[in-house]
Amino acid sequence: MSWTRGGLSDPGKVRVRSRRRLAALAACALLGLAAGCGDGAHEQRAGVSASPVGRLLDDTDEKGRHYREIDVQGAPEVAIEVQPDAGDGWDVRLTVRNFRFSPTGTRQVAVAGRGSVVLYLDGCPLTRLRTTEYRLRGDLVPRGTHPLTARLHADDHTVWAVDGEPVESTADITASGPEPEPAASGGAPGASVSGSGSPARTEGRTCTGRSTHPGGKAS
Repeated sequence: MSWTRGGLSDPGKVRVRSRRRLAALAACALLGLAAGCGDGAHEQRAGVSASPVGRLLDDTDEKGRHYREIDVQGAPEVAIEVQPDAGDGWDVRLTVRNFRFSPTGTRQVAVAGRGSVVLYLDGCPLTRLRTTEYRLRGDLVPRGTHPLTARLHADDHTVWAVDGEPVESTADITASGPEPEPAASGGAPGASVSGSGSPARTEGRTCTGRSTHPGGKAS
């Protein structure tokens, strides 16, 4: 009668393989390649690249954040749609492509196709979004027509750019009601992200006067 071992290994062979693996790890450490043998491989499996993404340009936005130039092929895109709500405000909806929103607290390193959106009203930064829905309060918008721009940022707060222009989209909103009361000093009041019930992060509107559409390409 003859038989073969299916699930069991020969103890002698196991010891030989263990010694060889330890020797390989020791050699890797001596050559300064420990990260490549361990952590680097893990990052590749997780889909995170340690290499720089795109190219930083000298151009900056209104806050001094540099543009990060990427190829047009596979570049992230954003579109913005604004509709009046049942009250005195506007429902803002974003559509993104080749882009994922990073949660709050994400490490500040640029990763391809990830980041957040900054909304600009009349060229002034209004709020940073990590979701596709937002309610714009009516008391933040004076009477008249105003551009509302959604611009894509990387996790290190640089601005995603294609052909030297920020990746963004702009829609016009027109307020025809009575002039709203001026907002309290210290910046625009907070607004809520639709469906979340939690306050959105609001950036103070510190720029003065009105500006035309911010430069860039609308997706």
